[in-house]
Parts: sequence; C-alpha cells; structure tokens
Amino acid sequence: MPIRENKFARRMKERQKNTKKLVLRDEQPTPEEQLNRLEEDIRRLKVEFDIYFNGAARRPPYDTKGRVETVIKRLADERTLTFAQRYRYNSLVARYTSFLQLWRRTMQDREEGRHGAPARRAAPAEESARTFVCDDARKDIGTVRNLYETLVEAKRRCGEPTDDLSFARFHRMVAEKSEALKERAGCDRVHFSVTVQDGRVQFKAKVEK
Repeated sequence: MPIRENKFARRMKERQKNTKKLVLRDEQPTPEEQLNRLEEDIRRLKVEFDIYFNGAARRPPYDTKGRVETVIKRLADERTLTFAQRYRYNSLVARYTSFLQLWRRTMQDREEGRHGAPARRAAPAEESARTFVCDDARKDIGTVRNLYETLVEAKRRCGEPTDDLSFARFHRMVAEKSEALKERAGCDRVHFSVTVQDGRVQFKAKVEK
C-alpha cells in the first residue's frame, strides 16, 4: 500500500509540473501582441522624451527606453514571425532608430549648452517629409500600412483628429488617387509624402518623373 501511495504521489507531482509548464507557455505573449506592445512603447517613449526635453521631467525616460530595446532584441530572434510581421517589425525599428538619433543630437546639444529652445530645435526634424513609393497601392498593402501609420502618428502629435480615418477608407482613397495619377501622367509609380509644417500635417501625392 505505501508503494502505491508513492507512485500516486509521484504521478500527481508530474501532472502538476506539466500543468505549470502549460500555463507558463500559454502566458507567453504572441508575436502580434509583442509588436503591438513595441509600437505603443515607442509612442510612449517619444512622449516622455518630449516632456523631458521641454523641462517637465528631471530624468530621461531610460526605463521605457530599456523596455523598448528588450522587446526589439526579443523579436529580432523570433523565428515564428510572418513576412507581414517581420516587415512591420523592421518599420518599427527604423522609426525607433530615427527617434534615437534625434534624441542623441538633442542630448548632445543640451550638454554643450545649445538648448535655449528645445521645441524650436525639434521643428526642422518635424518638418522633414517621410516619403513612400507605391507601384500598385491595391496590392502593396505593407507600404500603404506604413504610410497610414505615419500619417496617423503625425496627426496625433499635432492634435488633429484621426477617429474617422480608418485603414480601409485610407487604403481605398490612396489606391484610387494613385491609379488616377498614373493614368493621367502615364507613369508606373506614385510618391506619397507626410510632412509636418507649422504644427499642421500635410499629405501629398506626386507622380514619378
């Protein structure tokens, strides 16, 4: 009888271990959830750096920056990413790298005493255009998605409404405008750009000459 009880006890322990392993595996965030978190953390980090550079915070947001870089490193080794997820990951990393370069320059200017007007110093970077090239806007969903996210983010930074700007509506508008421009100009590609000037977002399209 004691032998049977020992066997039963061992089996119960093994089941408990297996159950814990399954629970831990289920609690791991999916790649899509990690990408959503990365995008949100990058947006939050930019806001926190803006607050710091404007003098409303004493320390740079290094904790948030560390979280962003941890997720970036984890996703870089993620082998289960689909092509679309890998494309989105690369776009988010490129956006973060661009912000990082701006923050480093601004930090260097502050250390060298050239920080009389942080908001005005950021203006040239805000006014530089982000350009996207579309061959076929109906099929090139990845490019249109990046264009859409860039436009929405610029509008949010400038306090402009984005509630009525769904991706489906934007995709349809870009496709129709792209086809009309290509037919009128007799070209194969269209350049779309998102620019912030004087605190307002400008969205333009032009044909490739």
